[in-house]
Amino acid sequence: MNFRPHRILGFIGLCGVIAAANPMDTMDAMAAPQVLNGPGMEQTSMMTVISDSVFVKTSAGGDEVLTEAIQGASFHVVDEAENGWIQVAVGSELGYLPVTEDIKISENEEAAQAVKEEVLAQAAAEQAQADRRQNLVNYALQFVGGPYRYGGNDPHTGVDCSGFTRYVMQHGAGVSIARSSTAQSNQGRVVSAEEMRPGDLIFYGSGRSINHVGLYIGDGQIVHASTYETGIKTSPWNYRAPVKIVNVLGD
Repeated sequence: MNFRPHRILGFIGLCGVIAAANPMDTMDAMAAPQVLNGPGMEQTSMMTVISDSVFVKTSAGGDEVLTEAIQGASFHVVDEAENGWIQVAVGSELGYLPVTEDIKISENEEAAQAVKEEVLAQAAAEQAQADRRQNLVNYALQFVGGPYRYGGNDPHTGVDCSGFTRYVMQHGAGVSIARSSTAQSNQGRVVSAEEMRPGDLIFYGSGRSINHVGLYIGDGQIVHASTYETGIKTSPWNYRAPVKIVNVLGD
C-alpha cells in the first residue's frame, strides 16, 4: 500500500473524532471539532466513519492512501464513483471511500452529526467498559503471592479459587456472585474463547464437572488461587482445558 506523506492532512484526534486542523489552531479545533470539508460543499449527503478507522484513497479502488479517517470523521460527498466507491471532499483535495458497513451515508450535515454523536457515545461506553475491566484486573493482581486456604474467603488471610473470584468481583467491580465455582459457572453469560475479555471467569474441571475457576487478565493469562504450595498466582489461561467461560460483569 502506498502512502503520500507530503499530501496527508494534519488531524487532531479527540475522543475518536477526527478534525481538520491548523497546528496553530489546536485549542480551537479541540474545542469545536470540524467536519472535514472542501470541494463539493454544495452537496448535502455526508459519509460518517463508524468503524475504528478507514483509509481514504486517492482513486476509486486504488492502493494509494490520501489519509486515514478515524471513528466519527464525517465527509461531504462530492459524487458517486464506480464499483461502489464514493468521492468525498478531504480538505482541499478529493478522496475516495468504499461503501461498506464501516461507513454510514447520511442525508445532510445534521444527520451526519447525529450519527457522529451516536458513534462517539458508543465508543465512550466501550471505553468505560474496558476501563472497568482493567481496574478489576489491577485489583486482583495485587493479591498475587497471597496464601491459599481451602474454604477461605479473604485473599489477605488465605482464600481458595472461588473465594478469590468472589472477593475480587465484589470488591473490585461491585458484582456479587455465588461462593462455589460450580454455582459461579451458572451465572452471567457464556462467551467463547474468541469473545472473552479481561475480567471474565474461566472454569476448569473434569468433563462437565467444575472444580476450579480463575479470572482472565488478558494476554492469555489468568490470576487464580491455585494450591497451598503456590498460593495466588498467574498462569496461562489454557494451562488446563477450560470447561466454560463466563461474563458476569453484565456488559
